[in-house]
Amino acid sequence: MEPAAQSEMNIIPNGKGHDLGEEAKGPGKSMPEDKDQKSPQNSSPHRLQTAEGNVAESQDFLPDMDNMKTTNFTDFEGKTSFGMSVFNLGNAIMGSGILGLAYAMANTGIVLFLFLLTVVAALSSYSIHLLLKSSGIVGIRAYEQLGFRAFGTPGKMAAGIAITLQNIGAMSSYLYIVKYEFPLVIQAFLGVDTPTSEWYLNGNYLVVILSVSVVLPLALMKQLGYLGYTSGFSLSCMVFFLIAVIYKKFQVSCPFRDFSSNSTIILNTSATMEPAISYHGDRSQGSASLCSPRMFNLNTQTSYTIPILAFAFVCHPEVLPIYTELRNPSKRRMQHVANISIAIMYFMYFLAALFGYLTFYDNVEAELLHTYSRIDPYDTLILCVRLAVLTAVTLTVPIVLFPVRRAIQQMLFPNKTFNWLRHIAIAIILLVLINMLVIFAPNILGIFGIIGATSAPCLIFIFPAIFYIRIMPREDEPMRSAPKILATCFAALGFIFMIMSLSFIIIDWTTGSKNTNSGH
Repeated sequence: MEPAAQSEMNIIPNGKGHDLGEEAKGPGKSMPEDKDQKSPQNSSPHRLQTAEGNVAESQDFLPDMDNMKTTNFTDFEGKTSFGMSVFNLGNAIMGSGILGLAYAMANTGIVLFLFLLTVVAALSSYSIHLLLKSSGIVGIRAYEQLGFRAFGTPGKMAAGIAITLQNIGAMSSYLYIVKYEFPLVIQAFLGVDTPTSEWYLNGNYLVVILSVSVVLPLALMKQLGYLGYTSGFSLSCMVFFLIAVIYKKFQVSCPFRDFSSNSTIILNTSATMEPAISYHGDRSQGSASLCSPRMFNLNTQTSYTIPILAFAFVCHPEVLPIYTELRNPSKRRMQHVANISIAIMYFMYFLAALFGYLTFYDNVEAELLHTYSRIDPYDTLILCVRLAVLTAVTLTVPIVLFPVRRAIQQMLFPNKTFNWLRHIAIAIILLVLINMLVIFAPNILGIFGIIGATSAPCLIFIFPAIFYIRIMPREDEPMRSAPKILATCFAALGFIFMIMSLSFIIIDWTTGSKNTNSGH
């Protein structure tokens, strides 16, 4: 084996779960870091004693090992509390897609939406279980290194590239929201009816200002765990959004009056009357169905909502970095973090979709807050909600940037120790690139739609499953065992979602439709 490959194979955490990226000391094989995970290495007491003897021998040769140990860029474990980890993972899950879930419910019905949301939440938890189990077997808490252990350098590069493209696309979409929504919010607060040339109403300036003043300082943090405070504040902003949606359900009458036309919206009146808000339901059912919820609904838009829901719990690139920094790390403890985060987002997603849908029914738009603005664009509560959503989106960007920087370092500098200059330079380069995309490439979201349709299924479904199949020893779980058969089906499901998502995007491009929504 080549020296470079050999050194990469020795990248393991030490006995406490520290020093991802530190080369193994001593002649013994790497031991799994996870106390909950049984593996071939620790199944035998004799082997355990031998491994402990190797550790003791290495400590005799290096009595001051702890003092001599150099800091590695992933040497941040054991410092983040359970609660802060939940905040960070919850913030990674919570994206702008929550604004489109009411529209998804309008096109599926309440019961079908709840069923799909439950299935997706369970699949996401299972996917994280596969990642954590694979990580515990080999003692590695880096997505890219799991790829290396499973398929060598091609697996490592595939995982790193998928994380980089997926998260750059996510950060770009968040800053696009800031670019187009923030000027409108400021304009409404100032009572300006027509856009002006003032700098504070220019979305390009606002994106750069927020990137430099908010995103960059947070992205320069040495530890992802420090962002738990901003993640908690970001989630509180989304809780405020949820409370406002529930409150508005009891304030908005149905049918409601459109602000622009100042007329009640009845959608099946004379053909000459154009509704101010597009209607996606069946016009033949009459006005009585306008304010009636649907339990099941199947139409041309229903198939589009399935990928939206499938990617509503995307957080997998952030799972292992958060696991790395978790205090008292174990597979079981990190699975609890993931399950609690998913459960919180599950209830927030369902309540936001339900009350948003029950407010506007089939008239809800793909972006929920736009529908409220049709009633009164100067509603103070809705303006505050839009500002809160913008704050939450902005504070999510640093969380998403950390795995990208980590992936780049794993691909380009796999054996390098932590270096502040490199840490800062990668963050600045990434933010400059993303800002340039947001400012100068107005149609780049279509390209990132394709990237998301390919990288997201890989990170959520395909990679966790195939890494697990390759890493789990066959003597413990043969290929025909139930866990590996289930993992194989899970990977196949990922390919199905990838084909579906790509098909819908291509159909939209060819037909000129704008009905799809990002979902995250």
